[in-house]
Amino acid sequence: MLDEDALGALRLQADHTNTYGGHPEQVVDFLFPRGTGGPGAEGKTMVVLFHGGFWRPRWDRHHTAPLAEALAAEGFLVAVPEYRRATGWPEIFDDVAVCAEALPMMTAAQGLRPTRVVYVGHSAGGHLALWAAARRRLPAGSPWRSEGHPDAAVALAGCASLRLSDEWELGGGAARAMMGGSVDALASRYADCDPAALLPLGVPTTLIHGEDDDSVPPTMSRAYARAARESGDEVHLIELPDVEHFGVIDPTSPAWPHLLAAL
Repeated sequence: MLDEDALGALRLQADHTNTYGGHPEQVVDFLFPRGTGGPGAEGKTMVVLFHGGFWRPRWDRHHTAPLAEALAAEGFLVAVPEYRRATGWPEIFDDVAVCAEALPMMTAAQGLRPTRVVYVGHSAGGHLALWAAARRRLPAGSPWRSEGHPDAAVALAGCASLRLSDEWELGGGAARAMMGGSVDALASRYADCDPAALLPLGVPTTLIHGEDDDSVPPTMSRAYARAARESGDEVHLIELPDVEHFGVIDPTSPAWPHLLAAL
């Protein structure tokens, strides 16, 4: 079982790394498909894997290594973006938007042209995956708006609602620290950054959550699923007994086959 100490010691071994800006954290690691015969169909599907860590600098993309490597072994092209976390809003959202726009050019430069793209994120990365998928729902004047969107989105123990993340003080007030204030004080700012406020996403969405998660309670995914379905989105909610917060990114856990099925 993966725990915080084990995850913190990991290093992601990328096959290729691209930059999308001048800051050291504005990079994307790529893992190329391994072997043949997996559900990824030898790179026809690209998984864009957003790491979690409550938007804080302590956690970076490297703790996704077991999941990223397992996905590559199943034939998926895996892209693992890093993003600036120390400064919070708006840089995190700037980075995710710029990176998402740059990914097609990055893959084409490597001779890779996936025909399907799925955004996957864990914890705070689940928030970012859903938000990135929702950018066409942003106001016309937003610098983050784009008509581009993935074919599907998956949140693993995701902070799917930024408002609830603030109100429930998840991660010791992580959302408030990242956004620069509370949802009550910064309502319009939150409205542009909260995927739950941008529904419907318009893409099939899967939410996978462990029932034993004490970092992001499964009621978060339940609330998002209910609102998304009411908006008309196709949503699959999967709750797993005896699975905790990091279990959903462990390829040896019960979450793994459900993730593969969503891709």
